[in-house]
Amino acid sequence: MSLRSALTRFLQLEAASGLLLIAAAVLALTINNSPLAFLYNGLLDTPVIAQVGALKIAKPLLLWINDGLMALFFLVIGLEVKREVLEGHLAQPSQIVLPGAAAIGGMVVPALIYWALNYENPAAISGWAIPMATDIAFALGVLALLGKRVPVSLKLFLMTLAIIDDLGAIIVIALFYSNELSSLSLILAATFLAILILMNRLGVSTLGPYLVIGLFLWICVLKSGVHATLAGVALAFTIPLRPSKGGHSPLLALEHGLHPWVAFGILPLFAFANAGVPLAGLSLDSFMHPVPLGIAAGLLLGKTVGVFGLSWLAIKLRIAKLPTGANWGQVLGVAVLCGIGFTMSLFVGSLAFAPGVSEYVGMDRVGILTGSFLAAALGYAITAMASRKPH
Repeated sequence: MSLRSALTRFLQLEAASGLLLIAAAVLALTINNSPLAFLYNGLLDTPVIAQVGALKIAKPLLLWINDGLMALFFLVIGLEVKREVLEGHLAQPSQIVLPGAAAIGGMVVPALIYWALNYENPAAISGWAIPMATDIAFALGVLALLGKRVPVSLKLFLMTLAIIDDLGAIIVIALFYSNELSSLSLILAATFLAILILMNRLGVSTLGPYLVIGLFLWICVLKSGVHATLAGVALAFTIPLRPSKGGHSPLLALEHGLHPWVAFGILPLFAFANAGVPLAGLSLDSFMHPVPLGIAAGLLLGKTVGVFGLSWLAIKLRIAKLPTGANWGQVLGVAVLCGIGFTMSLFVGSLAFAPGVSEYVGMDRVGILTGSFLAAALGYAITAMASRKPH
């Protein structure tokens, strides 16, 4: 598969997946606020055990989704990042400047807004990273509703920005959301990672050995205290991009094979499992609490100011140019769409406010859903108005 066809397929899959994410979230909200709520919660609390000899992994279904299936999501992100860095839009410095500046602004400003509203509360401050993320599938899905009125360059700007944003989220998770570490598990994880790197250097191009060792890596990372999904990223960076003797790129082949399953299966399932906020008892005061308010304001206001502000600054300093065929109104609309945090924000929220540990469980989802849906509606409206052709 050529890089161009891979990119086209990526955009199409992400757009369709974004619309499916919306449906999954609405379904979760509907069921968990109906007489069937006990079935929803009972399903997610179902214990699932995998055991081989003395090795035992016992978690409720919700955590198998968040720790297990989402590792495949992070594997796909890692594959996309590696491909873009080696051959794509992140390979040329001139093409990184604008989305890179926008991504930095879009991570820093939302975190500052959340911190400003919660810095006096030690129990709440751990949620500072929740509004930093952009949901590429959801955002591209909304942008896809405008069809050909939006130039391809603007979609590529959003895609590159979101990939850099995802890379930032991966770093944040690794540095700030790890539990007590197990030295033995970390040593074993490092050993398996070294084997994967050695396989890459020796030119092993068959995917099977990488996936088997990658499974052992995931188990060790899961047991180490570092979040298990990071094993997916580490595995991705060791998959060779260079074509094998048969002419096929192992990286592109794996990305091609996994992407539909992640886009149409894992991400909607994750959204369904994590978006079911019980609305009973919610009032205006619930939305004005510093935790949901900080998240919603960070997503809607922080992303807009950060992405648009740093984009404007980079262009005015002449170190970057507007995306070809795009105007400032469209860039503003995309900046607002970046406030759709959803998948990654829900994921970070599950780490920051762990069920059974934090008193703010559920409050993060109120802020995420509010900020994300407002950003989707407002971003669509602004981009649509800016994309009108003059009569």
